[in-house]
Amino acid sequence: MDPEFVYFDIDDTLLDHQKAEREALADVRDRYLTIFGTLSVDEIQETYHTINAPLWREYTDGEIGKQTVQQQRFERLLDAVDAPHADATLVARYYMQRYAEHWAFIPGARETFEAVAEEHPVGVMTNGFAEVQEKKLDRFPVLREESEAVVICEEVGVLKPDPAVFDHATEAAGVSHEDVLYVGDSYRSDVKGAEPVGWRVAWFARSGTNGQPTNERGFSFSDWATLRERLV
Repeated sequence: MDPEFVYFDIDDTLLDHQKAEREALADVRDRYLTIFGTLSVDEIQETYHTINAPLWREYTDGEIGKQTVQQQRFERLLDAVDAPHADATLVARYYMQRYAEHWAFIPGARETFEAVAEEHPVGVMTNGFAEVQEKKLDRFPVLREESEAVVICEEVGVLKPDPAVFDHATEAAGVSHEDVLYVGDSYRSDVKGAEPVGWRVAWFARSGTNGQPTNERGFSFSDWATLRERLV
């Protein structure tokens, strides 16, 4: 495989969003023990995911705005743990402060990103909230320094899996659609999103594919060494 341009997703591809989320929720639990009582961090994170996932899907589909996601995910979490009168705004603010403290690369991701960047033009493309993703790019300057294109979908005005943002990213890369490889973790946003425009996808499926196929010109991997071997 010899792509002309390689885009990388950020959250749960290069950076370990799930781990940072869990550690931030643990910090929230420790600070607000009177709210969460005997609930474990695993129970809180599972409840949070149950609430946040549908909100995020509505957001990516353009049905609600990001302010709704940011507000309702913690309001609904507090309702779910029987603390509806707690201040959701304060809890959400503290969560975001702690979340930022736990950002880190997934093991092997940085080394692979840098190795691929030595062989191919690379870029990053992300659905995350623009102000948060800008801070991540500031925290890890190698992502900007090595990238020939940085696409924060919110700033474009459409989110993955909308084909329009893939078209925009293709134009930013300056190559043809069929010459782009996208490295991403989300089956819906990355694998299925890239399919209609003809991008190849390297699906980072670290929890397995659950029998779901990648697009016909792509492949899946769970270890960053595998991607290095294929591209470097």
